[in-house]
Amino acid sequence: MAMQYDVKATTRNDDGSIYGSRTRVKGLVITPTPGSAGTVALIDGGGSGITRLTINVANSASSAPCNIIIPGEGIVFDTNVYLDITTVTSVTVFYG
Repeated sequence: MAMQYDVKATTRNDDGSIYGSRTRVKGLVITPTPGSAGTVALIDGGGSGITRLTINVANSASSAPCNIIIPGEGIVFDTNVYLDITTVTSVTVFYG
């Protein structure tokens, strides 16, 4: 079995870059905005690149974080990882 890379994390509360090079996304923690449905998209290649993952966040009265674990070795992003969020308080992305 090959050695895995160290896992890093970045938290954002707006659209923008998570990591600027090839990597694998391993998981996320999403903090929803209470009373609103939202979306989280992870895009390879900047805001107009290829969407690798989209998560719909349900409308909830709570702002309790939601943990998303990506199975296996994660999702490969060849160029970079860009976060596009709508009506979400914050997102922490784990990658490596």
